[in-house]
Formats: sequence, C-alpha cells, structure tokens
Amino acid sequence: MPSKKELRIGLIGTGFMGRTHSNGYRRVPNFFPDLLHTPVLKTVCSRNAEKVQAFADQWGYESIETDWRAVIARDDIDAIDICTPNDMHAEIAIAAAEAGKMILCEKPLARTVAEAQRMVDAVEKAGVANTVWYNYRRIPAVTLAKQLIESGKLGRIFHYRANFLQDWTISADVPQGGTGTWRMDVDAAGSGVTGDLLAHCIDTAMWLNGAITDVSAVTETFVKERMHALTGKVQPVGIDDACIFHCHFQNGSLGLFESTRYARGHKALYTFEINGEHASIRWDLHDLNRLEYFDHGDEGIVRGWRSIHVTDGDQPYMDKWWVPGLGIGYEHSFVHQAADFFSSLDKGAPCHPTFRDALETQKVCEAVLESATSRSWKDTGVDTFAGFNKELV
Repeated sequence: MPSKKELRIGLIGTGFMGRTHSNGYRRVPNFFPDLLHTPVLKTVCSRNAEKVQAFADQWGYESIETDWRAVIARDDIDAIDICTPNDMHAEIAIAAAEAGKMILCEKPLARTVAEAQRMVDAVEKAGVANTVWYNYRRIPAVTLAKQLIESGKLGRIFHYRANFLQDWTISADVPQGGTGTWRMDVDAAGSGVTGDLLAHCIDTAMWLNGAITDVSAVTETFVKERMHALTGKVQPVGIDDACIFHCHFQNGSLGLFESTRYARGHKALYTFEINGEHASIRWDLHDLNRLEYFDHGDEGIVRGWRSIHVTDGDQPYMDKWWVPGLGIGYEHSFVHQAADFFSSLDKGAPCHPTFRDALETQKVCEAVLESATSRSWKDTGVDTFAGFNKELV
C-alpha cells in the first residue's frame, strides 16, 4: 500500500461542531483505510486555555492555541477547520486562504451574501481546496435519494417539501448571545432559523432537485426582547424564530419549506418529501437509516409506500461499516464528509459543497429574509448553470 500523506488539521472552535468534526477525523483512518491522505490532529484553538486543553486531551490534538491567527501562521498546519460562530467565518477563511491553507468551514458559509462572496473570491484566488460541512448530504439514505433521482426513477419532479422543527427557544428566559446561545444573537449568527436550519434544507434541496430561482417568505420573531448573556441588558431580538417559504425550482417544480424553534415536542425533526411523475420518496432524520419509496409502476394490488432499510453494502457508504441490517448514526455523516474531502485530495477534484456551492445556498437564505421583510416575491440570483442536480458524491 502506498505511504499515507498526512493532512495536518488546525481546528478553530471547540463547541458542538468541533466535537463532530474531531470524531469524523478520528474515525476516517479506521473505516476508510484506502485513502491516500490521512488526518493528523495537530492543534485546536479556543480563547479559554483550560477548556481548549481539556478538549485537546479528550480528542487527541497534539497542541493548543488561544488565538486563531497563530493557528494560521503555523508552518505545520495544512488545513483550517472553522467551527466558530458565523460572524468569524469570513475573517478566518480569508486569512487562511491568503496563507495558502485548505479550508473546511461549518455552515452556513457566512452571515450574508457579501461576506460569502469575499470568502469565495479568496479561496478561488488562492486556489486552495475548500468545502462546507453540509453533512446531511452524506447520510446514506439521502445519498441514495440522490441516486434514485439521477436514475430517472421519479421522472419529472413536481413537488419538494421540507421542514426542520425544534422547540428549544420557546421560553422567554433563554438569553441571546454568549457561548451557548450565540445563535440567538443576530450579530453573531446573521439570522435565526433561516441560516441555522433552513440552510440545511436548502442545500439538500438544491443538491437533489436543482436551483431555487425565486421565493416568497414569512418570518416571525415570537419573543421580541431577550437579555443578552454578555451584557445582562434586555435588548431587541434580531433573529427569526420561525420561517415559512414557498418557491420555484429551475426544473419547474414547486417547493415548500418550514422551520421553527417553536414546535413543542420537536428537538430536531428534519424531513423532506419529493413527488415525481412516476414515484415519490421521503426521509426523516429521526429514522435516518430508512428511505421511503412509492413507485406507481408497481402492480396495483401491492402498490404502496415501501421502507428501504439503507444498510446494505451496495448502498451509499455502507460497505465501510458493519453488516446488512445494522444501522449507523448522525455522527457518521461527518466521518463520510471528512473521507470525501480526503478522497477529493487524492483525486485532485473539488469536494462538494465547495464555498461557491454554499454561496448559492446563502443567496437563497438572503432572498428568503428579504422577501419576508418586503412581503413580496424575490429572485434568488442563484446560478442556474451550477449543475446542482448533476453532482454525485
């Protein structure tokens, strides 16, 4: 076997996503042994030295930093992984690109289209490998949905509908800002459920069904004022608690999307359904190893929804894991994305979604927010030639 080429990782941010990415890197060599590149957890960065050292000890990073600029300046770092709040993505990514580092960035790419465009310009000028962690593409059942659509089994697509429902911010006592609740602070997050949750739905939708061309949206902020965790002052809330929008896809199909943090009883209900001329498919994150499939071509007496248990070795990614019938979980989507990034380096090819791909998702998010504000239809400006529905893993 050829010798492995080390890819030395500098992780910036030690929150929830820092853990998922670290777990992904740790598992890749075990389950994807044929890759020519292998990760080395070189350093991890966060402001609090004691906490970042504990994180490094837990996940096996060789060293720590408390200033992200020091990570980028190091000669022993090949790739920067950005797991910070959204307001730091652009500055870190642009600096990393100018230093010639590869970049893996958490979603959404940025707070605004303008920020995202600067990031795209920087990585493309520098010619550095880049990707954005829209991990739901890498759940085997979702990738199988992509393959079924590309095979033509659904025929012409008529409808795409998705939702992402949570309930963790219903209490007015939940603060905005700070380490645990920065997603509630518009300055740090850029938006609420639109950038945090609907961005996932939009990325998946355009990957499966092509470009979204225009949108009409409604948003609501149910709690108008919250205490800021850092200042202790009560101030207006600038993020959206809930969003509903409908849209047109370039292929002529209609889309319907809903997201909220005010759906009591739902912690992370993410579902999508696609209705085509010949067949339909639907998927639910709560049962992520299954893809439901309806084929109108079946004989009438047995026609109905069937449940495909996506665990066989000939289904996406599953040949890397256990034996048929044994499922995998949420965390494996990050293992798959890390593996796909290393595989792209092996092949000298882009790892989708790239920054440019994620810019298109950002355009839809911004159009949604503008539509809700103006109470009018908005064109997304998405590049309809980007080939969303042609790019297979």
